[in-house]
Amino acid sequence: MTKETRRLPALAAGPVEMPSAIVGWSEVIARDTVWNEHSHPFHELLWNERGASTAVVGSRVWTITPALGLWMPAGTPHSGSAIAGTWCRAGFIRFGAVAPISATPVGVEITPLLRLLLDRLAGPELPARSRAVTEAMVLDVLTPSSRELLLHLPTSDLLRPIADAVRDDPGDRRGLAEWAAQLGVSARTITRAFNAETGTSFARWVAAARARHAVTLLARGWEVDVVAGEVGYRSASAFGAAFRRTTGLTPGAFRVP
Repeated sequence: MTKETRRLPALAAGPVEMPSAIVGWSEVIARDTVWNEHSHPFHELLWNERGASTAVVGSRVWTITPALGLWMPAGTPHSGSAIAGTWCRAGFIRFGAVAPISATPVGVEITPLLRLLLDRLAGPELPARSRAVTEAMVLDVLTPSSRELLLHLPTSDLLRPIADAVRDDPGDRRGLAEWAAQLGVSARTITRAFNAETGTSFARWVAAARARHAVTLLARGWEVDVVAGEVGYRSASAFGAAFRRTTGLTPGAFRVP
């Protein structure tokens, strides 16, 4: 199946005519799809009813799932992708309707209450007052989450080979010492570079890269023990423990039957 590319314009943040403060969008993606770098005049709340997608801003890559959404401020250039079968949803929030919850993209936990409110807005047409009350409640409960599936991509000549290798094959088990020997530098040099470029250690960066890939496989319906081996863990229990440390959730929270 060929990949679909969608092109959208780059628009500055600002007021545009919208029928309400929050306008919903929903689509089941028929085939693997990528979006070019673009921006919107309105804020976006991105999440999925089913499956996994990504949003990229500079060197930062967020994975979006049914449990973890993403706040994208108006005017922020970003690109994205979604795997076939993903049921993508979004709320387009009118610029000026609410003080931004963050000036930069940030993860948002899709709580049962938030999902209930968003589903109500997406359902049968509401009376004007009921819709206004529901929109106000969405904007009131919408807050940044301490949990997000975020991967900072290193770009230096030193770390790029490591990042490319792990992203191409998350099951790569080479450790810090092996990479240091291969690249002809000390382990301390790699450690310092990872902290400087990504804000985290080599081990935590690898765990995050593996978790990101695991979410995609889980969303495709792969069994947890198969995913564990695919992303470099010797057992499902070791994978589950590392996944929970990275995401705060169990692999089962992301698996689509």
